[in-house]
Amino acid sequence: MSNVESLRALTAQMGHAQSLQELADAWRRGEVDLSPLVAPEVIYEDHAMPDHVGETYRGHEGIIRALESLSQPFEDLTLKLVRIVGSGDRLVSIHRLRAKAGHTGIAFDQPIAYVWTFRDGKVVHLRGFRDPGEALETAGLKE
Repeated sequence: MSNVESLRALTAQMGHAQSLQELADAWRRGEVDLSPLVAPEVIYEDHAMPDHVGETYRGHEGIIRALESLSQPFEDLTLKLVRIVGSGDRLVSIHRLRAKAGHTGIAFDQPIAYVWTFRDGKVVHLRGFRDPGEALETAGLKE
């Protein structure tokens, strides 16, 4: 399986969950297993979500905590994959983020992007960006 196919499979699993919290719960219970696609030593750096800028999460448990933490302030949050740019071991996924804040009811509808680094067919590093252009520049890619 190519890294693009692996990333599509990973984002598809994320898309099938009703929420990021549901995905985290299912992974914790063993109903969903993302470990074939995500290395045990994975590092996730969040520079996309305002309340989480600069946060770093490590390992599978860290990714589960990130999913839980990202979903907490929202009563609804979905990420829809728009496209994947690149090939090889460095990819950028561009998504449409739709969310509704729990306390204020403020709705968000904006692009968001992630730079993914693969090693031996598994994600070893990912970093979230609010600006897809910045993600592409960081990855050294062009649309």
